[in-house]
Amino acid sequence: MANMNPKKNEMPAQEPHVRNQNFKEVALGYTAEMAIDEAKRCLQCKHKPCVSGCPVHVKIPEFIQLIANGDFEGAYQKISETNGLPAVCGRVCPQESQCELKCVRGIKHEPVGIGRLERFAADYHNSLPEAKIERPVTNGHKVAIVGSGPAGLTCASDLAKMGYEVTVFEALHLAGGVLVYGIPEFRLPKSIVQREIDKLEALGVKMQLNVVVGRSISIDDLIGDGFEAVFVGSGAGLPKFMNIPGENLNGVFSANEFLTRVNLMKSYQNDSATPIVHSKRVAVVGGGNVAMDAARCAKRLGAEKVYIVYRRSEEELPARIEEVHHAKEEDIIFRTLTNPVEILADENRFVAGMKVQKMGLGEPDASGRRRPIPIPGSEFFLPVDTVIMSIGTSPNPLIKMTTEGLKTENWGGIIINEDSGQTSRPEVFAGGDAVTGAATVILAMGAGKTAAEGIHKFISEKAAK
Repeated sequence: MANMNPKKNEMPAQEPHVRNQNFKEVALGYTAEMAIDEAKRCLQCKHKPCVSGCPVHVKIPEFIQLIANGDFEGAYQKISETNGLPAVCGRVCPQESQCELKCVRGIKHEPVGIGRLERFAADYHNSLPEAKIERPVTNGHKVAIVGSGPAGLTCASDLAKMGYEVTVFEALHLAGGVLVYGIPEFRLPKSIVQREIDKLEALGVKMQLNVVVGRSISIDDLIGDGFEAVFVGSGAGLPKFMNIPGENLNGVFSANEFLTRVNLMKSYQNDSATPIVHSKRVAVVGGGNVAMDAARCAKRLGAEKVYIVYRRSEEELPARIEEVHHAKEEDIIFRTLTNPVEILADENRFVAGMKVQKMGLGEPDASGRRRPIPIPGSEFFLPVDTVIMSIGTSPNPLIKMTTEGLKTENWGGIIINEDSGQTSRPEVFAGGDAVTGAATVILAMGAGKTAAEGIHKFISEKAAK
């Protein structure tokens, strides 16, 4: 019998004023009883609208029914038929704008907690003894993957399961891409990411770390080394700045640098080789999930005041509702309808504060959001000693610059055939943020799956000639 409770089961979590002083995971996960109760809220709709909202088409009603029946491992296996990273997606996917947005229960009340149930099934599976993974028989064909983020890991997994000999080339010293350098430990424990990488290696995927494709080696070099296809999933790690006075001062970071040093290099630990100065007052410029991550990390590093400075109103914040809610609970201060004008320096060229201006909202712009308009004479001083810029990223130009015949957009994104992921170079495929610019983990995974199918078709047709 369906559970007609209008509200989701609440997610257990650390208390706000405890968690904002540590890097342990905030959300604690459903108990088995809570998961079964939430699963029974699903109406098992005949037309399955929730599935159409999932970029990798997880069989949502089917896995939820298995949870309702108490078959938690079966639920995990059902999710894994189309999603190779359920423990990751259950934590970081914007379900509220994808699968849960389409949930019929959400028309009048709260939708079913699909993401929370996905996480529960994955965590249950990960609590069991690791089953031995059978390595597929090789088909003799080699494929190179550039980047070990969600697009690259998904493409590598799908190809390895088909029998391809896959090698992943990662620029950093640890595999995982944005999953390890961008998303904080308190949202996505790195042990979960490492477990997925261990599974890939058990499938036969090779990881080549500290290799910057476009600098250490080129795509043409990879093809010359016998790789029959190359997938570019190098992400969008080049930060953007506002080009206002003072952005080159000591104490100004891009969100990418700040989060990489915190998440990947563990700069919050006392013995870190790359520590970040523990600031007292921090301003994070931007309103997306990355801005929330940076602000919440700064708070955990001991900052007394942390501000989100965003030029539009709270209604236009692009960050997930859950992330904004958690940030507010953790005493992050929101300065909306506010825009930086200048970053001010002390006598040693360190940040001494920021001049900001109040904004109003005009007509909608190309993004569909109302355009921010400066209010003359509204400038005021914000006392901060650190500024973190989180206003977007673009793809690193190295691959574009070093790959002959690779067509890209003016802003740097690689142009592909959306049905196959194939680029203007037939043997080169691409997907994820390297194509779209900064987007979500699940969209990158969907692109990785599409490219794996495209690569398989390309190599199979070539071998048949």
